[in-house]
Amino acid sequence: MTATVEERKAANKALIDEVLKAYPEKMAKRRAKHLGTFEEGKPDCGVKSNIKSLPGVMTIRGCAYAGSKGVVWGPIKDMIHISHGPVGCGQYSWAARRNYYIGITGVDTFVTMQFTSDFQEKDIVFGGDKKLDKIIDEIQALFPLNKGISIQSECPIGLIGDDIEAVSKKKSKEYEGHTIVPVRCEGFRGVSQSLGHHLANDAIRDWVFDKVDPDKRPDFVSTPYDVAIIGDYNIGGDAWSSRILLEEIGLRVIAQWSGDGTIAELENTPRAKLNVLHCYRSMNYISRHMEEKYGIPWVEYNFFGPTMIEKSLREIASHFDDTIKANAEKVIAKYKPLMQAVIDKYKPRLQGKKVMLYVGGLRPRHVIGAYEDLGMDVVGTGYEFGHNDDYQRTTHYIKDSTLIYDDVTGYEFEHFVDKIKPDLIGSGIKEKYVFQKMGVPFRQMHSWDYSGPYHGYDGFAIFARDMDMAISSPIWGLTKAPWKS
Repeated sequence: MTATVEERKAANKALIDEVLKAYPEKMAKRRAKHLGTFEEGKPDCGVKSNIKSLPGVMTIRGCAYAGSKGVVWGPIKDMIHISHGPVGCGQYSWAARRNYYIGITGVDTFVTMQFTSDFQEKDIVFGGDKKLDKIIDEIQALFPLNKGISIQSECPIGLIGDDIEAVSKKKSKEYEGHTIVPVRCEGFRGVSQSLGHHLANDAIRDWVFDKVDPDKRPDFVSTPYDVAIIGDYNIGGDAWSSRILLEEIGLRVIAQWSGDGTIAELENTPRAKLNVLHCYRSMNYISRHMEEKYGIPWVEYNFFGPTMIEKSLREIASHFDDTIKANAEKVIAKYKPLMQAVIDKYKPRLQGKKVMLYVGGLRPRHVIGAYEDLGMDVVGTGYEFGHNDDYQRTTHYIKDSTLIYDDVTGYEFEHFVDKIKPDLIGSGIKEKYVFQKMGVPFRQMHSWDYSGPYHGYDGFAIFARDMDMAISSPIWGLTKAPWKS
C-alpha cells in the first residue's frame, strides 16, 4: 500500500528525530537545522546550508583549492595549472574528474598532467616565491606551446604569506603576452569548495577579463548567434553533447567553461550574446559579472533527460529570433521518437524504483527529471556544498515530502538509507563502496562511474542504460542489504 504525503512527512520527521538522538545535545541542535522534509508551496527546502561542518562528523565536502583547481581552472586545457604547495593536494586532484579534451597531452594540452612546487620544510621556513619563479621558467622551457599558467595556492601559501601576485606580475612582464594568473584558493578558505569556485571566478575577472579588451581582438568575428557554455566541465564528454544540440538549433558556441576550453575562449566570452549556464553553483558569479559589465544575459539550462532538454532548448531559443525558435522545435521533434524508444526499453524495468541522491554542484536537482522520465521516484536529495539559492531552485524539481539533507554526515546518510530502503543511490566516490558493501545498487554521480556522457539526447540513452545496469545486475542476488538480512 502506497503511503500518503502526510504519512511520508511523519515518517521522515521520526527518522530525523531518531538520527539526532545519537548526537550530544548541542550537536543535535545544530544538525537539526540541516535536515528536513520539503513541503510544497514553500520558497525553499527548509534547511540551513553553506555553514561550517561540525568537528567529529564525517563530512563529504572538499576545500577551496578543490573548487578552484579541481573544478574551474583545471579543465582549461591549454594552460598549465601549478599546485603551489606540498605534493599531496596536486596528486589527489590530478586527473580525477575525467574532464575530456581534444589535443596532444604534454604538447598543447595539459589537463591530465600534474605540476607541483612540491613544498618542503625549507620552503615553509624561507618562503616559496623564488621556487615559484624558477618553476615558471622551467615550464616555459619544457612546454613552450602552453598559452598560460595559473598558480593554485594550497594552504601553506596563505599561512606563510607568499606573494604569488608579485611573482605573477613579474613573470607576465618577462613573458609578454602570456597570461599568468595567481589564484588565492588556499584550502582553509570558506566552509567548502564552494568558495573556491567564487575565488576562481574572481581571478578570471581580475586577471583575464580586466587585462584583455574583447573589442580589440582582430581574429574574432561576432555573429548574432554567439553563445558561451558556462559551468560545464565535460565530464565524460558532457559539454560536447550540449554543444551538439546548441549548434544543431543554429547557435555558435564561442566558448566552453571550462571543459575542453581554452584561455582564448575565456577572453572571447564578453562578445557572447547569451551565456548558457549549466552549473549555477560554480559559475553564477562570473555570469552575473558579465551581465553587469558587458550586458550579456544568462540563462540556466538542464540537459538531463528529454523533458528538461525540451524545456531548456525552448528557453534558450526564446532569447533569439524565429529562425532559432523554429530550429529548436525541429530538433525536439527529431529526437522525440529516439527518446521514446529508450523510455520504452527501460521504463518497464525501472518504473517505481526509489532513488536517493547526495552530490555536489547542480546534480541533486538537475538529474531528477531524467530519473522521472524513466518512471523512477527521487525520495531524498541534498547538497555537499549548496547555498540557500540552490535549495530554492530545487523546489522546482522535487515532490512534496521529499527528504532533504544538507552536508549530510556519513552516519546520517547510512541511517537514512537503512530505513528508507532505496533501490538506487546516486552519490560520490567516498560513499560508493560503503553502500555497495551494504548491498545497495549505486551510481557514482560526480564522474558518471567512468561512463557518460549523461547530458543531451545521446547522453540520456547512456544514463538509462547505466541506471538499469546498476539496479538489474545479478550481483545483488549474491549479497543482501541490511534490511533483507
